[in-house]
Amino acid sequence: MDRIRIEGGCRLNGEIPISGAKNAALPLMIAALLSDETLTLRNLPRLADVALLSRILGNHGVDMAVDGKRPGQNGVQGDTVHYTARTIVDTTAPYEFVSRMRASFWVLGPLLARCGEARVSLPGGCAIGTRPVDLHLEGLAKLGADIALEDGYVVASAAKGLVGAHIDFAKVSVGATHNVLMAAVLARGETVLENAACEPEVRDVADCLVKMGARIEGAGTPTIRIQGVDRLHGATHCVLPDRIETGTYAMAVAMTGGEVELIGARADLLQTALDVIGAAGVEITPTNRGIKVARNGARIGPVNVSTAPFPGFPTDLQAQLMALMTTAGGTSEITETIFENRFMHVQELARLGADIALDGDKAVVTGVNTLKGAQVMATDLRASVSLVIAGLVAEGETVINRVYHLDRGFERIERKLGDCGAQIERLSA
Repeated sequence: MDRIRIEGGCRLNGEIPISGAKNAALPLMIAALLSDETLTLRNLPRLADVALLSRILGNHGVDMAVDGKRPGQNGVQGDTVHYTARTIVDTTAPYEFVSRMRASFWVLGPLLARCGEARVSLPGGCAIGTRPVDLHLEGLAKLGADIALEDGYVVASAAKGLVGAHIDFAKVSVGATHNVLMAAVLARGETVLENAACEPEVRDVADCLVKMGARIEGAGTPTIRIQGVDRLHGATHCVLPDRIETGTYAMAVAMTGGEVELIGARADLLQTALDVIGAAGVEITPTNRGIKVARNGARIGPVNVSTAPFPGFPTDLQAQLMALMTTAGGTSEITETIFENRFMHVQELARLGADIALDGDKAVVTGVNTLKGAQVMATDLRASVSLVIAGLVAEGETVINRVYHLDRGFERIERKLGDCGAQIERLSA
């Protein structure tokens, strides 16, 4: 099992290319199930989750072709992949796949819409909370699906097809919005989604579906209107840049000091997070190629933050911000409102010398002068990268174990940081 070793104390200087967004890439890949023509996705990140989802889609009968490397293309530019679901050969998504990646549960809506039936295992993924699928199932049921739970599987059918409906989600859910949106594009009549997720990844998926012939209005707002169509055709779509990767590297630069340009980053995708980083004393400047992040001299200042759905502070950046605050000049309060079990990184940051006290959904972080390198263990995707950020400034050597979590969402992180001066390497088992 691979590990990452970091020798702390190096400032970051240079440029880091931002990959395509994992949280958009996965539902975009699943959208290929909705058409018998080819969906071409550009800027697809090279991640473990993308590779696993490709296997899952292949199990349903989706053919995949990856373009070869083009002249002038460097090793960190995303792939161009062609997905063709000419014939769905299997409408079952088995436990062995879905238990390893929660987003694969989203095949339920497209399979149901196109084939009139689906049998999908209840999901797994990162252990950061229960994240029930009730909202997914309630939404699909309102579209006319018959749904049952059998031996750990969701068994859904709609022999006469899905029918548009008015669906008011009890709470904001990105996953339920994706799943029901993809099902609704092939339902008869109009579907209205209220209290829908507003995340940029939802809008990116909707933009792709529109290119495929769907009729969607309001994506990116709490109310989405979908006029069902009989079929979708092929299209080409470029995955938007990863706002979580952007925020992560911005916090890494804030942690170490230095100046890095994040190539391809878009400030509008994470303005709240950039405002928080700026409030901590970091210079954030838009450029014609992305965003420049710089910190020289003064110590990072403390901030108080609560996570919230977009456009609020992302829960997927909470662990990284906590790592940054471990060496701030004062006390910070970080409140997690999205997931009830997303503080598992706290005990590992404490191994590096962080001073963090937990009080329910709140973490009180008192900045220390110095972190000390140690052996630590990744517990989930975002927690693992918070340990990388802390390790970049910890005195001595930090070794992060179980980095397969990291590979699920960050493309070649050791190369990107290493190119900017970090002393970081992957140790293969």
